[in-house]
Amino acid sequence: MGTVRFSSRDLSAGTASSNPSSSIPTTSTSITETVNGSHEFKVDGYSLSKGMGIGKYVASDTFYIGGYAWAIYFYPDGKSSEDNASYVSLFIALASEGTDVRALFELTLMDQSGKERHKVHSHFGRALESGPYTLKYRGSMWGYKRFYKRTQLESSDFLKDDTLLIRCCVGAVKSHTEGPKTYTIALPPSNIGQHFGKLLESGKGTDVNFEVDGEIYASHKIVLAARSPVFRAQLFGPMKDQNTQCIKVEDMEAPVFKVLSLSHAHNTHACLHTHTDQNKLQKTI
Repeated sequence: MGTVRFSSRDLSAGTASSNPSSSIPTTSTSITETVNGSHEFKVDGYSLSKGMGIGKYVASDTFYIGGYAWAIYFYPDGKSSEDNASYVSLFIALASEGTDVRALFELTLMDQSGKERHKVHSHFGRALESGPYTLKYRGSMWGYKRFYKRTQLESSDFLKDDTLLIRCCVGAVKSHTEGPKTYTIALPPSNIGQHFGKLLESGKGTDVNFEVDGEIYASHKIVLAARSPVFRAQLFGPMKDQNTQCIKVEDMEAPVFKVLSLSHAHNTHACLHTHTDQNKLQKTI
């Protein structure tokens, strides 16, 4: 099987320069995006949670978004002494180990009347103004101490059958850098050798003949020249004769010439090793 090797100099010919601006630039891309997810938290028995005390909470189960654990905290009597008698508090907390976790949040109190008049506090719409919120460590929270006034909540469509429905959406910020993409294309085996072989067998387009041991063989100059330096010199070298129509080959049997020279020259899957040197090729007009 023939082997063709290209050096890096061959492949980059004409591009090398001492001027940095003329070299081919390398590229990379920084990609920052959010991994989004949501969790619904049902608070059943709201009235029984009242009076549990300031800073006391009921918490959701832990859920996972963007590779981090999260939990929702609902404070029926408020998170702090400020306005605890007037407002319920609602927060989302980082429940896994992590430092400087950046995320966008949305806390929604669901309307249970079917009117879909939900109460939404969202950080997603303000991302361009203030950027994502940063949670410094496990237990860090984002939310509202004055999420909703208690008297309004208890007379609203958000409370049904002593139950509240809370939805939390999290968009965890992730960043990574990508270099140039590399694609691998599987190429089918080359069949150009078969095509050249059929071309030789058909006799179409032949433009040179060889006389070997009384036998005449027709072939194609350009194919022979591409496959053999001996034929290249004979057919296109400085000593070529434009009027040459037949080349006489001596000291070689016809079957050997056909296999070693013509058949191999027209088959790109084989190497041409002709035993004929240029001195033994005699041109006949």
